[in-house]
Amino acid sequence: MSDVHGQAAAKRALEIAAAGGHAMLMVGPPGSGKTMLASRLPTIMPEMTAEEILETSIIYSIAGQLDNKSLISTRPFRSVHHTSSPVALAGGSSDARPGEISLAHNGVLFLDELPEFNRATLEILRQPMESGKILISRARRNATYPARFQLIAAMNPCPCGHLGNAAMSCSRAPRCAEAYQNKISGPLLDRIDLHVDVDAVNPWEMNRDDGTPRETSNEIRARVVAARNRQIARQGHVNATLDGPELERFAALNDELTAFLNTAAEQMGMSARGYNRIKRLARTIADLRGAGDIEMSDLAEALSYRPINRGKYGVNNK
Repeated sequence: MSDVHGQAAAKRALEIAAAGGHAMLMVGPPGSGKTMLASRLPTIMPEMTAEEILETSIIYSIAGQLDNKSLISTRPFRSVHHTSSPVALAGGSSDARPGEISLAHNGVLFLDELPEFNRATLEILRQPMESGKILISRARRNATYPARFQLIAAMNPCPCGHLGNAAMSCSRAPRCAEAYQNKISGPLLDRIDLHVDVDAVNPWEMNRDDGTPRETSNEIRARVVAARNRQIARQGHVNATLDGPELERFAALNDELTAFLNTAAEQMGMSARGYNRIKRLARTIADLRGAGDIEMSDLAEALSYRPINRGKYGVNNK
């Protein structure tokens, strides 16, 4: 992470994502560092447990990708190209082998240029993102594979990538950007906890050294591990999978915070799923502070990562 110049807001969001196992979408122009940030996520994630190593190694063995009979001891980072087929993502073929979704189990599934994916391919993600598993049915056999992956996605705000840049704007804006962003379905976007703008980096600023050391991955990982340990001790799993009575118990809000969130949810047109995701995110932010209760600052920061509408990135933004 010390290689990343600037992008303090994106790095903060990445830390929250790592701490709670949350899905994240980065939106910004070409060259702003989205792919670099995504590739650094495994460096701040906790080390795999013995159980996770065994689970992941079994999946790779079934897929025929376990080289030299060695175990998979580092968290997977699966970068999937936008031309990949539904079978490549979900798994399949005649013997129902696991796909990228399962190969990313206990690790990261990175989808760059998100709107360029076939829409039917992207819709495959919805069910495993909720359940943590995927069922593959083929003529010769059926198989259910674990798929508890952390989705990290990146996209340009429009086809040319320079929406909002007066020096490089095109005559088709903003309609081309609206059509481009609408390639991604609302239900899929609703399952992504953190929506983050990644602004272009000034090349002159990149080369300016003020003597202030940038945080290393190990420094950030220490905070992530501490927050994860609080979650495991409290509920036995990460905050991203909190649901039902657990969510009400461990992400409880007082009357003031409940009224604040209710008002924000109404103004932002938030779904019930989005409402619960805000509570999970606020719980993770509080855990990073080492706090037992969610406070207003935690809730406000969580809401800042939620788009008001489909036009957040410069299209019909209200």
